[in-house]
Amino acid sequence: MSAAEEAVVAAAPKAIAGLERGIDWTGAFWVASGVPPLVLFSIGAVAATVGKLSWIIWMASIGLGFIQSFTYAEIAGLFPNKSGGTSVYGAIAWVRYSKVIAPISVWCNWFAWSPVQATGSALAAGYILSALFAPDSVVNTWQITLLDLGSIKSGLTLRINGVFLLGAVLMFSVKAIQDGGILRSANTTKILGISAMIPLILIGVVPILTGDIVKSNFFPLVPLAHDAVGHVIDGTWNMNGITVLAGGMFLAAWSTYGFETAVCYTSELKNPKTDTFKAIFYSGLLCVVVYTLVPFAFQGFLGLGALVTPAAVDATGAVTPAVYSGMLAPDIYSGMGVAAVMAKMVHAGRLIGAVVVVMLVLALVLSLITSMAGSSRTLYQASVDGWLPKYLSKVNEHHAPSNAMLTDLCFNLLLLLMSDSVFVIGAANVGYMIFNFLNLNAGWIHRLDRPLQERPWRAPTWVLVVGAALSFVNLAFMGFGADVYGVGTLSTGLAFCALIVPVFVYRHYIQDKGHFPEEMKEDLGHNSGESVIKRAGIWPFVVLVLGVAVVAITHKLAVY
Repeated sequence: MSAAEEAVVAAAPKAIAGLERGIDWTGAFWVASGVPPLVLFSIGAVAATVGKLSWIIWMASIGLGFIQSFTYAEIAGLFPNKSGGTSVYGAIAWVRYSKVIAPISVWCNWFAWSPVQATGSALAAGYILSALFAPDSVVNTWQITLLDLGSIKSGLTLRINGVFLLGAVLMFSVKAIQDGGILRSANTTKILGISAMIPLILIGVVPILTGDIVKSNFFPLVPLAHDAVGHVIDGTWNMNGITVLAGGMFLAAWSTYGFETAVCYTSELKNPKTDTFKAIFYSGLLCVVVYTLVPFAFQGFLGLGALVTPAAVDATGAVTPAVYSGMLAPDIYSGMGVAAVMAKMVHAGRLIGAVVVVMLVLALVLSLITSMAGSSRTLYQASVDGWLPKYLSKVNEHHAPSNAMLTDLCFNLLLLLMSDSVFVIGAANVGYMIFNFLNLNAGWIHRLDRPLQERPWRAPTWVLVVGAALSFVNLAFMGFGADVYGVGTLSTGLAFCALIVPVFVYRHYIQDKGHFPEEMKEDLGHNSGESVIKRAGIWPFVVLVLGVAVVAITHKLAVY
């Protein structure tokens, strides 16, 4: 380290006990580079939901995410000593007004971000098994059903199969990397990040250069619909069409908004005052490129597809849905067939195609690392701040949040047992939309309640206003669109979000006797008396009521 770098580190705020300042903004950028591969998780499900609107959905969604990120960048700079990301910084804004609302922000962010590990490892395992074995091979077809969850969503089960076993191996491997601390994680993700970006950029560019983009695959710009017998037709812009559009925007947001994880490592940055903004800004630019090019090229190359097997009704009245090729194919919806199609998009032969699939698997592993690094630090910081149980604040000899990562791993092993990854993403995204709502509004609350606090980067006021408006738009996407992915998606997500209440009550009122930890008092303003000043008045409560109303009304208006 040069003398200049040593001076910067010395001048930086001290890291939280247990974590160390070992990376600059490029390190955070590479750890967050696992967000662009999230396009692989839901590109098929979004396309199968909205049809030819898919490319518009992805571009609009990443545009909204980029605008929102500037609010997150400002509030992250307020707390250079904290890890855990935007939800932690937003919770501090809300705690002056409600002790219960504040931890919901942290919990919902963790609940939304953590399942990347389960869904990503399932996809990676599916890619590998599909490449090595035939679809009807016993390796791909054997299954042991543990529990029928049809009461939550039709067809949902807990099961053990080849995808679960191989996915579990991948998750344990990722945890082994994470146990070495943030610097080793950053170095590993730099290597994987380069490996992941090469195929994604090629997939987005090659079909354009080779003329494989078919114009008719993009138009007309109308939502997907089904006729009386279940066949796909062009829809209209009625309430059913709006519901479909909202469903696409809802699911895409889980992937496109995710680069805000770049600010999870603020307390591990050598110079958080300048590095925090750079990390989220350049991560956002990378996501804009990937989320614009890849869905556009994917749709232009593949198209909606054609009818393969018509819908059928048996003697009992049970309906077997129609089967299509193209973007509407079942393996595209689930994501398992996406890698094979993307190999064809770059005109890869058998050998090169295998290389492309391997590189896409590495891209998914990169997403797992990003998720475990970010979500475990959210749990860690929430424990340090007094929101979640104390055991989560333990770190190992490499300054990695070991207990938080172990909790993450166990939770995701349970999710990996679920038979429907799209349902898992949908339910998790309910938490993400709530987190998004609370933290976009935390921007203006912090601006009012902490007018004199130093801000390394200050967003233009109009950006905070737009961000607050978008928080309601995102709730409308959730109200309209969550149950597009199965009746029960919204209620399941809300139920899991509510679990934070007994968890917080246990930590705050039983473990801490109603007092926040010493580490939290300065941030809350207890030492200066600032915590009693509530300049936002009743407006945070008005915002909450309006938010609930938006979800209730849009869900009532939705037509499935």
